[in-house]
Amino acid sequence: MKEIPKRDGVVPVGSTQRELEAMQQRVAEQDLPAGPADRELTEMKQRQIVEGASAVLFEKGFHGTSIRDIAAACDMSMGQLYHYISSKDDILFLMHRYTQEQWHQHLAAAGFDQITDPVAKLEHGLRISIKYLSQNRKLIQFIFTESKYLDRDHLRRALDLDDKNVVGFYRHLLSELPGLRLSGREAELAANLVAFICTFLSLRGWNLHLRGEGDVDAAIEFLIDFIFRGLGIERRTQDLGGS
Repeated sequence: MKEIPKRDGVVPVGSTQRELEAMQQRVAEQDLPAGPADRELTEMKQRQIVEGASAVLFEKGFHGTSIRDIAAACDMSMGQLYHYISSKDDILFLMHRYTQEQWHQHLAAAGFDQITDPVAKLEHGLRISIKYLSQNRKLIQFIFTESKYLDRDHLRRALDLDDKNVVGFYRHLLSELPGLRLSGREAELAANLVAFICTFLSLRGWNLHLRGEGDVDAAIEFLIDFIFRGLGIERRTQDLGGS
């Protein structure tokens, strides 16, 4: 088993790292029919499209934004844009994929995969995830409000990716908690509920009058406490950082 050096010894890289790698692989496998064979170039251009399109989509909404608007925002011609996507549905799906890519990178950068204690892992994972979602609230709000406009195939793929990577992430964390005994249906409800609570600041933060980083951090700690109390699990760690 591979080992990562740590200040007071070594931490075995086990199920957590494998889970993150599997999540990232599932994201990477969600290719669109559009685009040239050069995968690295395609991914770079599609990321450019997501980043460029976001501002105009946030301002005008999904239906109010034309492909021409998006091409201009991405500094591309219409022909260049259609070389990498085939429709606005592609762009909205790419926004789902991009959100998960960035989230996974935040988890890895914060050292999440080096934590072996299941309770500390849950706490740290929640803190990183809630903060990431709060910092990207416009993107999260857009995805929640506009995904209903996706066609059936794009929506199915987006929901499948969400189930396997987002809800699946919390399924994995909850399944490792010692003493947590949930039936199949209860475990599924718990994982979905935790995933939803993590979006709370993104979707309802506007109503909480959070005036600075300290207010946000306090709200995050409250949400973590709320989840732990609901699960009947005692927290063992203090703030581990992770942004």
